Amino acid sequence: MAVVKRERSDAARNRAKILAAAAGIVAVHGVEGLSMAEVAAAAGVGVGTLYRRFGDRSGLAYALIDDRERAFQAAFLEGPPPLGPGAEPRERVRAFLHALADRTVEQLDLLLMADSAAPLSRFGGAYAAHHGHLAMLVARLRPGADAACLADALLAPLAAPLVAYRTRECGIGLDRVKAALDVLVDGL
Repeated sequence: MAVVKRERSDAARNRAKILAAAAGIVAVHGVEGLSMAEVAAAAGVGVGTLYRRFGDRSGLAYALIDDRERAFQAAFLEGPPPLGPGAEPRERVRAFLHALADRTVEQLDLLLMADSAAPLSRFGGAYAAHHGHLAMLVARLRPGADAACLADALLAPLAAPLVAYRTRECGIGLDRVKAALDVLVDGL
């Protein structure tokens, strides 16, 4: 039987202080202003504590992203339809992609920083959950289709670097990105 390791209460308090300090710095100065030394000072902890806890700025970015990701996952796993259970698969896929597009834009700079940690870093935790959810819905929508590859194809347009390029460099609005996703979903 696996033992669940609980976080010490002082460690949990420090984590909350660190994340609140980091979120405050990002809100005021953007991701560019996020330095480990400033976060440590604002949180009242040592820089070593920050590095042991999060590793680097990318690790800190992942931690900041995590709270919103947990809420997003709860919404698509147990929330009301059409994002949550109870709607037809096509409508759930559409609602999921639209919600993920919104979430990506809201945290775009943090996602870009987190994605820069390692070439394949974006394919871990959250991506795996998003992919699994979409693959399950696609399999219901198109039995016999390669649901795993189709889930990748649906998620690809929402990669943070591509969203940043399209919205910031090309001036394409999020509504246009969502409309293109709808065309992909209709093609299923």
